[in-house]
Amino acid sequence: MAINIHLRREGRIHKPFYRIVVSDKRSPRDGRFIEQLGYYNPLNKAEFEIDLEKVDEWIGKGAKPTNTVSKLMKIAREKQNSNE
Repeated sequence: MAINIHLRREGRIHKPFYRIVVSDKRSPRDGRFIEQLGYYNPLNKAEFEIDLEKVDEWIGKGAKPTNTVSKLMKIAREKQNSNE
């Protein structure tokens, strides 16, 4: 079973809002998902949150993050390390 960590689009026309979710690769982008891991607001790029512990857990189970989610994870890890 191929599992993906990707962005699920929500919001209105011209006002996107994304949730970071784990889903089966065969599911549509905005369709059924397994678990929500965070959110991302591209209109305010500083506004996003990712549960890195759950992300690491899913990656350990074989989930593959998309390119955008990988970049967001990198930024979140840098932010977490600078706070410590």
